[in-house]
Amino acid sequence: MLAKVSKISTAVMLGTMMLAGAAGNAMAAENKTVLTMVAQQETAWVKNFNPFLQAGLLHTTRHFIYEPLVIFNDMQGGKPVYRLATNYAFSDDLKSVTFDLRDGVKWSDGEAFDADDIIFSFNLVKANKALDERSIWTQIKSVEKLAPNKVKFDLTEVNTNVVNDLVLVPIVPEHQWKSVKDPVAFTNDKPVGTGPFTEVDNFSAQLYTQCRNPHYWDNANLAIDCIRMPQMATNDQVLAAVMKGDIDWFGSFVPDIERLYVGNDPKNNKYWFPASGTVAFNVNFQTKNPGNNEAFNDINFRRAFSMAMDRQSMVDIAGYGYPTVNEYPSGLGKAFDSWNNPEVDKKYGKYNKFDLEGAKALLKEAGYKDCDGDKFLDTPSCKKIEFKVLVPNGWTDWVNTVQIGVEGLQALGLNAKTATPEATVWTENLITGDFDVALQGYFAGANPHKYFETAFHSRNMGDRGNRFAAPRYKDPELDKLIDDFTQTADAAKQKEIMFAIQDRVGANQTIIPVFNNPTWYEYSTKRFNGWFSADNPVAKPQLHPDTPERLLHVLSLKPNS
Repeated sequence: MLAKVSKISTAVMLGTMMLAGAAGNAMAAENKTVLTMVAQQETAWVKNFNPFLQAGLLHTTRHFIYEPLVIFNDMQGGKPVYRLATNYAFSDDLKSVTFDLRDGVKWSDGEAFDADDIIFSFNLVKANKALDERSIWTQIKSVEKLAPNKVKFDLTEVNTNVVNDLVLVPIVPEHQWKSVKDPVAFTNDKPVGTGPFTEVDNFSAQLYTQCRNPHYWDNANLAIDCIRMPQMATNDQVLAAVMKGDIDWFGSFVPDIERLYVGNDPKNNKYWFPASGTVAFNVNFQTKNPGNNEAFNDINFRRAFSMAMDRQSMVDIAGYGYPTVNEYPSGLGKAFDSWNNPEVDKKYGKYNKFDLEGAKALLKEAGYKDCDGDKFLDTPSCKKIEFKVLVPNGWTDWVNTVQIGVEGLQALGLNAKTATPEATVWTENLITGDFDVALQGYFAGANPHKYFETAFHSRNMGDRGNRFAAPRYKDPELDKLIDDFTQTADAAKQKEIMFAIQDRVGANQTIIPVFNNPTWYEYSTKRFNGWFSADNPVAKPQLHPDTPERLLHVLSLKPNS
């Protein structure tokens, strides 16, 4: 049986107690226009505004404290929205790209922002590889100041997608960070940024508030004075706060949303769930457990794993029908169906459909058996298979998804269990490769390249890799195909390459896709208007820290008169 969602009455009690305490700490925000939101779920806030970190940083750091050069609007086909930059252009040979910077931008302490800050930030990442989340220095050879407001990046090779990664590298003030001795451990508790909300008015384990940057270059278009983040650990606590009308913007799974959320305030409580990225089980190809390593590196085991996944139950029961079943062998998903290679479906589609008996037969044929009489299958060489599937604590829909998946694996005769570490621990485990199996979520993007590049390119793997490349399966031929996609602007050629990428991933069953997440996005019109919605689809609406468009969203909001 699935673990049941916690009772709402208990959640309401917890949320009421928590928010009562939070309200007492919010006095500094009186007489200001304050937007209350839930950008992440944690058991306690820890003051860390280091924008380079993948794990441990507060999710209101990027974009709200450190503004990007450009925001590429995925929902509008990757259309550039210029922020710290006003333009970018590739050279004729496509081997360099130059950014023009906005005049008059200042850091929140009043110091001028210029090209030197960009040069410093990229060199900081170069000198501290743990900060290089995007493996950017495998894509660029150098960064050069052409003028106070102009920088040029020389590329290691032609890559028409490189700008998407360049603008994700945080730009920090040289005058502050040059004296930081250990930028990897630096918690940056007094941030100086270029974004709209740089002033940390109050901070406790239960609540913190970021207020208006007095020197923000776009203050004329900013109608919100502060963003306020009450601490919440689970979806149930978020729901409890929402039922009291205390949250303006969040992105959480809500069971039976029409009844529990919309029904609580039909006039103001709204949601919009546009299609988002793939969710898949990852096996660690480099696990140090001998039995698990043998199994995970066997295509028959991975296919049987996939066939034991009851995807429809995951969508209907764990996801309340909100996600979309993903039976694409490559994990492509419905959002990119126009790119789909139908031949891959014909060849490998059967391994991505629920077929428990077929999975059992596949393992038996491959030589998996109970060698020691403990009633669990061992590898063909009689090594023990035993693993936990990691999923973040409090992510109710994902936890229930894993429980359904584990039930399928146990029905195969595998010794599999569920483990629910905190989200920061889960992230760190995926980054370092300290796991056996985990549930993973991927990027969407304007085209499928971002998904395939972040998930499968070997440059994103290492001792501290990109979270999305957690399986650590290296395939040089796949690397080349992913790179080739960026070497041409010919749409027909790009589609041909994308077909080959799908065939490579699908044939290998590198991941076990199960569904495509909706974009979790709920909002209240009680205090603010201007929200993105199905009727106002300006950009991706979610509050997730990997969504730069959330800055555009904040700028569109206005308080109700």
